[in-house]
Amino acid sequence: MDGDIFYVLSIIVAIMFAFIAVFQVLLALGVPLGEFAMGGFYKVLPKKLRLISFINAIILLFMGVVFLQHTNFLNFNFLPTSILVWVITVYLGLNTIKNLISKSKKERYVMTPLSSIAFILCLMVSLS
Repeated sequence: MDGDIFYVLSIIVAIMFAFIAVFQVLLALGVPLGEFAMGGFYKVLPKKLRLISFINAIILLFMGVVFLQHTNFLNFNFLPTSILVWVITVYLGLNTIKNLISKSKKERYVMTPLSSIAFILCLMVSLS
């Protein structure tokens, strides 16, 4: 594949991570979307899980930056992206499995496809 496709894939990945980060912020603010995340046990997340959602949002934005830097969309050059893209990709693979076996139908039907698409795109960028 041409190098430009990996550039585009990293932008798509970063946008996906940004949307999921917004979702995590909404969870942190108490919006009743908890059935789509963290096992789907709560409609509105308890305060401890809201804090985790906020932290997740920050991590997701960082993950997007890693992929944008890895393909030189951003030129910070301070992150070891060769290692980080693989760590993120493996995490997404495991997260996809976790979503697939979730007891929450909403999490299985919404988050599993989302995380699997992100995993495949990240894997493609990681292999570039």
